[in-house]
Amino acid sequence: MTGRPCSGSRQSLDGPVVKAARRAFDTRNPAFALIWVQATDEPEIQTAFERTLAVRGLSPQAKQLADRFFFETLVRVHRAGEGAPFTGLKPAGRDLGPAIPAADKAIEEGSVESVVKLLTAAMQEHLREHFNEVVSAKAFMLDDVTAGRAYVKAYVEFIHYVERVYESSTTVTHGHFDEIETTGDCR
Repeated sequence: MTGRPCSGSRQSLDGPVVKAARRAFDTRNPAFALIWVQATDEPEIQTAFERTLAVRGLSPQAKQLADRFFFETLVRVHRAGEGAPFTGLKPAGRDLGPAIPAADKAIEEGSVESVVKLLTAAMQEHLREHFNEVVSAKAFMLDDVTAGRAYVKAYVEFIHYVERVYESSTTVTHGHFDEIETTGDCR
């Protein structure tokens, strides 16, 4: 596994924040973009929006540069509001794994059932995998310290997995949150 996407869809050129910026330009209504930032950051985005609109009509190159400036500003400020770093705009079309597209589709369709199935299947698969590893390692000879350590490793991984799933399932997420660093590379 290469690590979780780290909510990276909001940093991509085809993510919801940039889509909102494009819609703001199309309608000349900054509200589409402003909803993605904290109220305290609204003046910065409003100013950037007005400046971008002023430059967009100069030439195709100016439009491209101005749009990129606004996209980067909006995403950077949005990420800061989450307490998350801005690592630059990511290209469109990246593989975000199954969870983010499924969640977006569920919102679009107004039904969470496909996400419930996806998450339940993934959780059950990994829970059974960890459980089978710990049960298999449990029957070791007391004098076999190496096998005992293998059991302890499997036990700890199983317990931590159960704990993380439970905490994730019972913790209420309130709006924006700090992202947790993972050992994997955020895509």
